[in-house]
Amino acid sequence: MSQTTETIFSKIIRKEIPADIVYEDDLALAFKDLHPQAPVHILVIPKKPIVNVANAEPEDQAILGHLLLTAKLVAEQAGLSNGYRLVINNGADGGQTVYHLHIHILGGRPMGWPPG
Repeated sequence: MSQTTETIFSKIIRKEIPADIVYEDDLALAFKDLHPQAPVHILVIPKKPIVNVANAEPEDQAILGHLLLTAKLVAEQAGLSNGYRLVINNGADGGQTVYHLHIHILGGRPMGWPPG
C-alpha cells in the first residue's frame, strides 16, 4: 500500500499551510523542520503519498532513489560540507510521527553514535 491518509505534509505539498521550503521539483519537496534537532534540520518528502519505507512498492524505486539524490543536493546547498546524517523513521517503534515518508537531513554539528 503506497497511499497514505491526509497528513500535514499533504497540506504543505498543496501549499495550504506555510513551510520554509528550501527545494522543490516535480517529485520532491524539502523544507525546514519546525522542531529542529540540529542546527540544520531539513525534511525531504516525496510528492507522491507513500506511508513509509515498509509500504514502498517496487514501482516506487525511482522516487526512493530521487529522494536520496535530493537529500544530497539539499545538504550541499545547506553548506553541510563536513557531513550530515540522513534519518528515515519507519513505524511507531522507529519514531515515525507523520505517516508520509520523509528523510531527515541533520547537520551543522557532530553527530553521536548510537543515535537512539
